[in-house]
Amino acid sequence: MTVNTVPAGNAAPAPRPASRGGRAGAGGRPRGEGQWALGHREPLNPNERSKKDDNPLNVRARIETIYAHRGFDSIDPADLRGRFRWFGLYTQRKPGIDGGRTAILEPEELDDKYFMLRIRSDGGQLNLAQLRTIASISTRFGRDTADITDRQNIQLHWIRVEDVPQIWQELEAVGLSTTEACGDTPRVVLGSPIAGVAESEVLDPTEAITEITARFIGDPSLSNLPRKFKSSISWLPDTPYEANDISFVGVIHPDHGPGFDLWVGGGLSTNPMLAQRLGVWVPLHEVVDVWHGVIQIFRDYGYRRLRTRARLKFLVADWGVAKFREVLETEYLKRALIDGPSPDLPEKPIDHIGVHKQWDGKYFVGAAPLAGRSSGTQLTAVADLAERHGSDRVRLTPYQKLIVLDIAEADTEAVVRGLRDVGLEARPSSWRRSTMACTGIEFCKLAIVETKARAAELVEHLEKKVAELDADISIHLNGCPNACARTQVADIGLKGMLVRDDVSGDMVEGFQIHLGGGLGMAAGQNAGFGRKLRGLKTTAADLPAYVERVTNHYLAGRESGESFAHWVLRAPEDELR
Repeated sequence: MTVNTVPAGNAAPAPRPASRGGRAGAGGRPRGEGQWALGHREPLNPNERSKKDDNPLNVRARIETIYAHRGFDSIDPADLRGRFRWFGLYTQRKPGIDGGRTAILEPEELDDKYFMLRIRSDGGQLNLAQLRTIASISTRFGRDTADITDRQNIQLHWIRVEDVPQIWQELEAVGLSTTEACGDTPRVVLGSPIAGVAESEVLDPTEAITEITARFIGDPSLSNLPRKFKSSISWLPDTPYEANDISFVGVIHPDHGPGFDLWVGGGLSTNPMLAQRLGVWVPLHEVVDVWHGVIQIFRDYGYRRLRTRARLKFLVADWGVAKFREVLETEYLKRALIDGPSPDLPEKPIDHIGVHKQWDGKYFVGAAPLAGRSSGTQLTAVADLAERHGSDRVRLTPYQKLIVLDIAEADTEAVVRGLRDVGLEARPSSWRRSTMACTGIEFCKLAIVETKARAAELVEHLEKKVAELDADISIHLNGCPNACARTQVADIGLKGMLVRDDVSGDMVEGFQIHLGGGLGMAAGQNAGFGRKLRGLKTTAADLPAYVERVTNHYLAGRESGESFAHWVLRAPEDELR
């Protein structure tokens, strides 16, 4: 997609009266939170100043005409550590810098001269030409890296700025883009990875996802949000809808038929909050307009004073859902929304791993890499396999997994074997199936500890020591407090930090442990954040033994059919340590 140069600052409505002010300051006056709708247009932090100085979408022209020719050292720091993100580019962490120095060093000391590059695949949908293009770029420009993220897209590493224009050209030739894959923008839109083929799907919302990306990604009026904006649109509850800024989940209204239930205000990181139902029913043809209304509320009323309070969740928490709905209806949609019921949830969470029937009689096969770690070589092999046995379609899931669609029943076992041959398990152990990890210290400048390698070591240990696990226990490893791997909503959430080794007394890589978190993905599941016991930490070296120990306590002490999360709530504290 070609992005034209746009003016500094973004289009915004005229200031509205201060009747929807934030928290009271001295003398009872509303304190300025940097809300545009209340007339607070003056930037209140360096990030807002940078965006006002120059619309970040303009950076593409500088990359193509200046930086790609003059190299890394020519890049303006404001572009490098800010505006580059609007096109999916983050500087990588310089190798050899330990986690203890993450918060001490200046940005230029942490920067390597290479980039992580995120590629949009909204709804997790890729055709084979797109998959092959990503794989080719990975092998030629990214040292064969191609991690599948929990945002349903692929992230490359080792990208040089000199190669970015050619990478864009190749991606855009097959309908892909990196535009607004990062930054204070509408990020990749999550969707069911089996949209359009699921037997139990009533409405396929792919057309809404497609329209949103076509109309609004790269739109200057939405390219300066207070912070990132994460969306999910799915008939099935198979995305982490409670952890997004906005989510639409399929529901059948007793009078109006199938449509979508609207949720707003979810987000994790250091101050986690779950999305809340707005209590409305949205027909498919109105999803795009409602999405646009909500993101405009965020743009206009979102807090811009402090970055730590700039997500939509803080506005929803302060306003409440009744006021949020009122503003959406009266100021943005100019119409009332229909009250609606909550969605029905399946008996078990849906993760799509294994062999499953499609509505058309064909099958799809979902397979698990290890904590999302993949490569261009592996993706090429998947494309070959899909071309031989499937169709033109593969999907990515928001759990770092991959799906091959449209397989004849007679070919399913050949696909299972072919995936296994390249390191993708369609019948994985419970441990491999349920383990996710963020990028970690290998590439991320915010990370404190290694994650991908730790996840591999952990899974290998557990597959040997607790091989016959007959329950689902999710493990999410995160290299820092930012919860990119959704730490707080895992059965065992691991937040990277430095801890003191009991033997040597040295500070070493380790994890704070969250237990029993989860989202409401199935009937009877209560969404909530993991239990944190005082001082419950482990060194990275001791992590496998800890997880083995707490799992065995669960298996010995659970009641019939009791989940790990429910057991954690009543387990004696000494069995959780």
